[in-house]
Parts: sequence; C-alpha cells; structure tokens
Amino acid sequence: MLVLHNRARPAPAPSIATAAALAFGLVAATASPALADDPEAQGFGPDNVIVLIGDGMGYDQIDAASLYRDGTSYNQFGVDPDTGEVEREPSEASAVYEDFDVQLSAATYPEGGSYDPATAWSDFDYVNNGYTDSAASGTALATGVHTDNGLVGLDPDLLPVRNLTERAQETGRASGVVSDVPFSHATPAAFVAHNEDRSAYDQIAREMLTEHELDVVMGAGHPHRDEDGRPVDEAQYDYVDEDTYESASAGETGFTFVEEADDFADLAETSTPPERVFGLAQVAATLQYDRSGPDLDEDGEPIEGSEPYDAAFNEDVPSLAEMASGALNVLDHSSDEGLFLMVEGGAIDWAGHDNNINRLIEEQNEFDRAVEAVVDWVEAESSWQETLVVVTADHETGYLAGPGAGEDGGWTPLTGEAGELPEHSWHSGDHTNMLVPVYAQGPGASRMQHHAHYEDPVQGAYLEHTDIANTVFDFWGRG
Repeated sequence: MLVLHNRARPAPAPSIATAAALAFGLVAATASPALADDPEAQGFGPDNVIVLIGDGMGYDQIDAASLYRDGTSYNQFGVDPDTGEVEREPSEASAVYEDFDVQLSAATYPEGGSYDPATAWSDFDYVNNGYTDSAASGTALATGVHTDNGLVGLDPDLLPVRNLTERAQETGRASGVVSDVPFSHATPAAFVAHNEDRSAYDQIAREMLTEHELDVVMGAGHPHRDEDGRPVDEAQYDYVDEDTYESASAGETGFTFVEEADDFADLAETSTPPERVFGLAQVAATLQYDRSGPDLDEDGEPIEGSEPYDAAFNEDVPSLAEMASGALNVLDHSSDEGLFLMVEGGAIDWAGHDNNINRLIEEQNEFDRAVEAVVDWVEAESSWQETLVVVTADHETGYLAGPGAGEDGGWTPLTGEAGELPEHSWHSGDHTNMLVPVYAQGPGASRMQHHAHYEDPVQGAYLEHTDIANTVFDFWGRG
C-alpha cells in the first residue's frame, strides 16, 4: 500500500491584499510599477517552474485517496443549501502538497463562462453546467488565456497563443511535458501545440515531436501495445501517425527514443542523460487505468465491491513518478538557465467519467507519488529558493461527493477508514464547473495570492485558472 508523508495542517495562508490584487491583470512583457515594488519581481522569481495537473481532480478525489490510504481527510465538510451553514470535518494533511505555503482554489470555466459562488452552494446542480473541457482548461493553464472547448493552444479567434513551454525556450530554459495518458491528449498538447481540434492526435503528435524545441515528451499511446502492455498483431496508430512514430522511434526527430520501463527508471539516475528524450511507454492509452482485471466486468465496467489494486498493475511500464523524475534529470542537464515541466495525472479524469472509485484511488495515489518525486528533486537537486511547484487541476470530473449528497441532502462529507472504500456518491459522468484546488510553493507562489481576487463562501480565496500561467508570465515576461 502506498505510504505518503503525514503532516499537520499548515497555518492558514495570509489574507488576500485586495487592493494590491486588483493591480494585476493580464501581464505584459514589462513589469508593472506594482511588480517593480515587489522583492520577488526584482530578480527573485523562479528559475524553474513545475506544474502538476491532476486531470479531473477535485478536492474530493484527493480526499477519497487519502481516506483509503491513511484514514484522514483534509477538506471535507457538509453544506446545507437552504441555510448556507457549513460544518467542517477534522482536517489532517496526508498528501505532501497539502503542506505547501500557498493554498487557494481556481475557477475553471471556458471562454464566455462564469462561476457564481452563491449559486454554487445553494443549487446542487449548478456546477453540472457551463463546464470546461481539458483542451480549453489546459490552454488556460498553459497560456493564461481563456478559450473555447475543443481548442488547443488557440484563442477564441483561432489565433495561436504563446504557452509556457514556448516562453521557457525563449528565455533559454529547458522544457517538457509528461503524462500517464497519451502524450498527444488535450492537456500535454495544450502546453505545446496549436490546433482547432483536440482530437486531431496525429497532427498534434507531429507538431509536438517535429515543430517545437521541447527537450522532453513522455506519455502513453504506443501503437504496438494493448492496454495490458502486450504486443498487438496489428499496430493501432490512434495517438500518433505511422510516419511520425517511425521517425521518432528511429531517432530522426532529434529525440532519444525511450520505451523500456528500465530505461525510464535509468533516466532519473544517470549523470549523463540524453539532451532530448521522447519517452513512449509500452502500453496503449494509459499506464495503468485501462488494464484488465477482476474488478471489471466483461464490458469493462467496475464491479461493485471491488477494491483498489485488485487488478495486478502492468509491470513493464514506468510509473508517473519515475517519468517525472527522469524528465527532471534530463531537463536539469539540458540548460543552466532553468526549466519548465508539466506533469499530468490524466487518468484521474478517466476514473471520474466512469464513476470508478477503485481505480480513481489508484490514479490519485499515483499522482500524489509523482508530486512527492518532484518535491524530492527540488530538495535534493534544486531548492525552494529557485523552483516554483504548482499542483492543481484542469477541472473536476464525476461530481464526487459524500453519501446522501444531492438536491435534497445538500453537500455531505466523504467518510471512511484506512483500507476501506470511502462512503461516497457520484453526480455526473462528465466534467463540472466547481472550484478546484491550487497548491503552490517556491518563488512566485505568493504572487498567486495577489491574483486571487475572489472569495467563495466554502473554499475561500480563489483565482481564475488563467492566473496560474499569468503568475509565471509576471516573472518571465511574455516575449
């Protein structure tokens, strides 16, 4: 069973300085006078930025895993929609990021959308409407610009928008993206590519591998393997076209091609990593989520009463933590100017769509381990004086809540003991428009508090998800 650090709940973050916060909007290439007065902006911003995105990860996804893992929760409460009364459960940090210095929430709606805090906690069904998809939200997180659902790296007028990997390259930093779902899926794509159709995987894969100067691309989507990592009789080019795959796997695109699990692990340990790496795990769409097992019926649906880890893990693929560690070692050796890395736990979203609590817990645990690996790298190879780490989500998926929640019961807390499935309920098979968590530590983390202009009656201070990228652009400029 996964064991993570247990720590006491940190002191509340400092109150938001509203007047100062209003001074910051979308940031131009030059610093504003208010930024010039801030010590962080005077050469003390982050050299390195690492953004970890739990796709579909809301507060309850995090707590479902921690309840099963440790028997503790961090952000559970009940809300009476008629009175607005909030009753909070005891809080104990379990995941490493729950000890980060800055803890906020983010609104995630697409272009033209909105989030109404009062309605969100008086009308249970409110967040089931107006939600973003991963393409629009990934673009917002990567560029600081709201856009329409389905668009990758484009604004609503279909014009390309500079993203954080591009800005990293312009400032001499190394850059990369890592995911446990196909590398050409919406979230990693949004940090690299520009396309009108998030499902144009062949075009996106070709752009990611041949048209940009990325140093690392890692993910699933191997055309010669099935969901259990077994060789297939006929290649399935679902996430990368045949020509691009053949060129990349032959080392003709400028990347060293890595596919063996041991080679992924070695990337984290070697003192002489390749300058650029394309890592394609030997599995079809997901590292682990879509594997077969006794917890699924013949249609692939979860069997009631099954437990996490009832199905043996695929053995010949790396973990997300191993991929993140290897990517950081490659990037750290690729540039003396710093780095940018996006790491996605993408299958949390897949579990939410399926309302599969067993595999949700597995995927959340894998993501939490990846964050721990990043924190270990910061503390061993870098420092909290030069590296900003942000943990967030692009949206929540599945509308996970406590038992008895709903229009009549309001919001109820998840409950449970270690080693037992938490008592819970699902209220959607799709995304929602609820606030998602933002945890940040390192230089620039407090800048996010300046962007948090808004207040939610339950979750407290929140920003727009575009402001996460804008925080980095505050320091790195927009070019």
